[in-house]
Amino acid sequence: MRRARRAGAAGGASLDDAREVMRRCDVLAGISSMDGGIERVYLSPEHARANAQVAEWMGAAGMRPWQDAAGNARGSYPGATPDAPVLLLGSHLDTVPDAGRYDGILGVMIAIAVVRRLHANGVRLPFALEVLGFADEEGVRFGRTLLGSCAVAGTWDPAWLDLEDADGVTMREALAAFGLDPDAVGEAALDPATLVGYLEAHIEQGPLLLDAGHPLGVVSGIMGAKRFDLTMEGAAGHAGGVPMRHRRDALLGAAQTALAVERVALARGVVGTVGQMTVGPGAANVIPGRADFSLDVRAATDADRDKAWEEIRAHAVEAAGERRLAFTERLRHEARATSSERRLSEAVEAGVTAATGDAEPMELLSKAGHDAMAIASLTPYAMLFVRNGNGGVSHHPDEVVSVEDVALAIDAFEAAVLAAAQRVQDGLSA
Repeated sequence: MRRARRAGAAGGASLDDAREVMRRCDVLAGISSMDGGIERVYLSPEHARANAQVAEWMGAAGMRPWQDAAGNARGSYPGATPDAPVLLLGSHLDTVPDAGRYDGILGVMIAIAVVRRLHANGVRLPFALEVLGFADEEGVRFGRTLLGSCAVAGTWDPAWLDLEDADGVTMREALAAFGLDPDAVGEAALDPATLVGYLEAHIEQGPLLLDAGHPLGVVSGIMGAKRFDLTMEGAAGHAGGVPMRHRRDALLGAAQTALAVERVALARGVVGTVGQMTVGPGAANVIPGRADFSLDVRAATDADRDKAWEEIRAHAVEAAGERRLAFTERLRHEARATSSERRLSEAVEAGVTAATGDAEPMELLSKAGHDAMAIASLTPYAMLFVRNGNGGVSHHPDEVVSVEDVALAIDAFEAAVLAAAQRVQDGLSA
């Protein structure tokens, strides 16, 4: 079996591959519904255009490209035998509003680059490869994340078809308009018995690799997350006419809760965020009678996450009581904490070592969610992180990676695939 190319700095051919990967990220950045920025959401015309472009690149890399029943872009590369199992590679192609150009997309382009190398060298492995460009990891349009990967994992909930976007379009209607059968989404699911596992490359959404001086890292696991819609309801009133002690100010109850989120997160070592807040009626001279706000809480274990939420909830109830407000909650999203599979992580570690010469690759726990969280219910996973070169900024136009780091990431991801193949081959011959 062909070995990974070298340890140390990336060479000329790898840099050329990296430049092409970054060029393709630029091309996809131009497929956007936002003027002057990047936004590409599920089942939109931009989603269709991106899938068509990615299918073209998959075909040129030696894969059979196709779109599944959930709208995921997929490409299949044969193994050494017709009945070979499958190793999945990929990430997502959708974006948040005003996004960076590498979150998700870089991982798909790296996977395609690796398959292109294998195809160019006539390499067939003891497993087939399937590259997935997941259709909706971010959950921007319908408020439910990991839609594409849940469909592949077989955990799609038909009730999601009734979710509506901001314009009142249901997911059922959007799937039909996209040319897909809403009642056939389950056909995107894979059989776990046919799979070796799943590998994902992704830009680090944080500064740890940058601070430590490492271009690449190995992901040990992904934090569990819960996302809530919270509401405080009081009474609107004239800003001049209602005495301060008589007020039932919903915004102050929400603000008090948001500050409690920070205190609880710091005390418990978890991550808590209030990222959205809408206040009504919304006039400068009217006391807020209602405040709707989000809560995102994450932790290394589901138990720690849930304990933090219960403490935050207690603070919210207390704030509502003090201010004579009504507090309501709705769980919008839940993802369990997951751990990478040891043998696959060892393959990624071997890949990083082969590419960088680092005998002990840096290991990181991902605080951000990834498609691997959903795929974990289907098959084991491991992940490679690529250094974020701008202080860890992500979900933002200033997100950046260097061509040198991308070259190393391609080398490492290829070496990880080859290391996984060697482990499978050793198991078959044992």
